[in-house]
Amino acid sequence: MVKITKEAALNYHSQGKPGKIEVIPTKPYSTQTDLSLAYSPGVAEPCLEIEKNPPDAYKYTAKGNLVAVISNGTAVLGLGDIGAMAGKPVMEGKGLLFKIYGGIDVFDIEVNEKDPDKFIEAVKAIAPTFGGINLEDIKAPECFEIERRLKAELDIPVMHDDQHGTAIISSAGLLNALEVAGKKIEDVKIVVNGAGAAAISCTKLYEALGATHENIVMLDSKGVIRSDREGLDRPGNEMKRYFATNRRDITTLEEAVRGADVFLGLSKGNVLSQDMVRSMADHPIVFALANPVPEITYEDAMASRPDVLMSTGRSDYPNQINNVIGFPYIFRGALDVAATAINEEMKLAAVRAIASLAKQPVPDVVNQAYQVNNFTFGPDYFIPKPVDPRLITEVSMAVAKAAMESGVARKPIEDWDAYRQHLKELMGQESQLTRQLRETARRNPQRVVFAEGIHPNMLKAAVEAKAEGICHPIVLGNDEAITKLAKELDLSLEGIEIVNLRHPDEAPRRERYARILAEKRAREGANFQEANDKMFERNYFGMMMVETGEADAFITGLYTKYSNTIKVAKEVIGIQPGFKHFGTMHILNSKKGTYFLADTLINRHPGTDTLIDVARLAEKTVRFFNHTPVIAMLSYSNFGSDPEGSPAKVHEAVDYMQRQYPELAIDGEMQVNFAMNTKLRDEKYPFTRLKGKEVNTLVFPNLSSANSAYQLIQAMGDTEIIGPIQMGLNKPIHFTDIESSVRDIVNTTAVAVIDAIVAKKLKE
Repeated sequence: MVKITKEAALNYHSQGKPGKIEVIPTKPYSTQTDLSLAYSPGVAEPCLEIEKNPPDAYKYTAKGNLVAVISNGTAVLGLGDIGAMAGKPVMEGKGLLFKIYGGIDVFDIEVNEKDPDKFIEAVKAIAPTFGGINLEDIKAPECFEIERRLKAELDIPVMHDDQHGTAIISSAGLLNALEVAGKKIEDVKIVVNGAGAAAISCTKLYEALGATHENIVMLDSKGVIRSDREGLDRPGNEMKRYFATNRRDITTLEEAVRGADVFLGLSKGNVLSQDMVRSMADHPIVFALANPVPEITYEDAMASRPDVLMSTGRSDYPNQINNVIGFPYIFRGALDVAATAINEEMKLAAVRAIASLAKQPVPDVVNQAYQVNNFTFGPDYFIPKPVDPRLITEVSMAVAKAAMESGVARKPIEDWDAYRQHLKELMGQESQLTRQLRETARRNPQRVVFAEGIHPNMLKAAVEAKAEGICHPIVLGNDEAITKLAKELDLSLEGIEIVNLRHPDEAPRRERYARILAEKRAREGANFQEANDKMFERNYFGMMMVETGEADAFITGLYTKYSNTIKVAKEVIGIQPGFKHFGTMHILNSKKGTYFLADTLINRHPGTDTLIDVARLAEKTVRFFNHTPVIAMLSYSNFGSDPEGSPAKVHEAVDYMQRQYPELAIDGEMQVNFAMNTKLRDEKYPFTRLKGKEVNTLVFPNLSSANSAYQLIQAMGDTEIIGPIQMGLNKPIHFTDIESSVRDIVNTTAVAVIDAIVAKKLKE
C-alpha cells in the first residue's frame, strides 16, 4: 500500500484550485439570451411554477440530484471533536465520492453548533435546497436524536452514514461470511466491541436480519455492558441499555469472545489477541473495523488459525468494509424515485443486493484493478470491491424498488430496463461508448498482434486486454526482455503469446512471409531478398501475420514514425477496393455528445480526390460505430465565399459527395462554429442539406487543422478521445501514438477486434 505522507496530503489539497470540489453550470451561459433565461427575467417562470406546486422543484432545479453532506465536526474520522471548520476537508472528500461513484452533486455544509436542538433547526432551515441529507461525523449519543428527529420532520431522505453505511456493508459481509462458514444468523453468538453510533447501528441491523438478541454481547470502554451496570438509566444511554446482557459470567472481552462465532470491532486497535481468536468457535468471523489500526491485524488473525473469516476497514486486505460500497448508490436510488425517506426496507434491500453481488462472476476490470486472476466467492472474497461497476445498478435499483414497495417513492420507475441503462450511462457518454466497444469485443475475441512488446504501455495494454477478454494477444519482441519487463511491472503473461520475430526459429516464417510479399509486389520492383530483410522489422512481420490470416488485427505506433507505418501498411495490406486513399479518425466523447473527426493522421495536404475519399470513409466508419453520419466539411470560409486554395478543394469535394450520395447528410465548406451551432447555421444558411440536424462528423481540410483540433480538445480535458482509428485499409491495422495511455491502447484494441469481426462476416 502506498504510504501517504503529510506533505503529499497537504499538497493534494492545496495545489491548483484549493479543495476537492467545485460547482459547474449545466446550462448555456454564453449569450445575453442565455443569461436572461438563467436569471432575470426568465428565472421568474420556474419560481412561479414551484410556488404553485412545490414538487416542481425537482423538475426545474438541481434539487433532485443534490445531497447535503452536513457535519458539526464532533466525531471526524479518527480525529474526534476537531470542530466544524477542521472537518471540512472530510466533507469535501465525501462529496467527491458521491460524485465519482453515484453521479450525485453535493454541497458540504459545516455547522458550527453542538447543541442538538439548534443543529436540527439549522438543518431543517436549509433542507428545501436538497433532495437528500447525509449526516456525517456527529458524535454519539447526539447523532441518534438528530437523525431521528430530522427523519421525522423532513420529507427528504436523511441518513447518518457513520451509523448506517457501516451497518449496511458489514451486514452484507456478515450474511456472506456466515454462508461460507455454514452457519445461520439466528444461531450465532455475536460480540460487539464498541458502543458508538456505528456499533449500535450495525447490531440493530444484524437483529433485523435475524440475529437473536440474547446471543449478542456488547462492550464499551468500561467492559461488557451488563444489565446490572450502574448508570444505564441515565439520559443518553438508551441504546446501551437496549443491548445490555443479562449474563453475569462475563466482564471482559476475553471472556466474551470465548466460544463466540462473530466478533465485530468498532473500537480501537490491537485489543483482540491471537489467543482470543483461537478461543472462538469453528470458522470464526472477525470484523476488525477500527481505522487505521484494526482491533487485530489481518496477519495476526490469519496466523492465529486457518479457518478465520476476516474483514477490516483497510483497502490493502481482503473483504474491506468500505462505506463507499453503499452510500452513493443508496442515495442514488432514493433520489431517482424522489423518496421521502431512507427507511429500513431500503437499507435491507441494499444489504441483500450487495451480498448477492459478491456471489456473481466478478468483472475483469475488478480483477485487473486488484491484480488478481479471478475473485471468486469464498473466504477471501465475500464483499464486493469498491471499484465494481455493477454496484450502481444492483444497489440503486434494489433501493429504488424497496422505496416504491414501502410507499415512500413519489416518482415511481416504470421501465426498469431503461433505468438500468440510465444508471450505466450516468457518468457520461464516454463510458457508454467505451463500454459498448469492450463488451462487443468480448463477445468474440480475436487474435491481436501488439507490435512493441517491450514498451511498458503496450505490454500493460496487452495484459489488460487479455484479462478483460477483449482479445487473444500476440506480443512481438525479445522474449527474455519482455519477460523481464513483465516481472518488473508485476504483470502476468499467462495466456499471452510472445513472438521473437528475429529469433532463428522464426526464419522459416520470415522467409514464407517474404515470398508472399515479393510475389504480391513483383510488378512494383519487389524481390525476395529485400522482402526477407524487411521481415526483421516488427511492422512488416506483424502486418504479414494479419495478411496471411495467422492473426486477425495489428496494433502499432508507440515507437514507429507514422510515415513509415503508413508506407508499410500500403505495401503489405493495401487500400480497400474503390478507394485511392486511406485515413484515420478520432472519436470525441463529450458531455454534449459523440463526435467523429477525420482525417487526423495520414493525409497532410489533401486534394479534392483525397477529401472525397476521406468523406466516404468517414461516412462508412461512423456507421460502423452505429451512428448515423451528419457530416460537415470544414474550412475557414463558408459555402464558396473564398473561391481559391483549400476552400475551393473542399467546395468541390462537397459538390461531388452531394451529387453521388443524394441521401447523405453532408454539406460545406463551412466554418466550425456554423457546423456546431444548428440554430446559427439554419438562420444564416437555410439552404443547407444539414438543416435541422446536429452535426456529429467533421471532415477537416488538412492534417494540421484536424490534428490540432483533437489535440487541443484533449489538452483541455473533460473529453475522452478514442483513436486514431484507421479508415480504408484492407485489413484491421490500427495505430497508436507515442503519448497513448494503456487505456487508449486497450480502446484501440477493442476497435481492432470489432473491425476484424466485421471483416470476417463480410467474407462469409
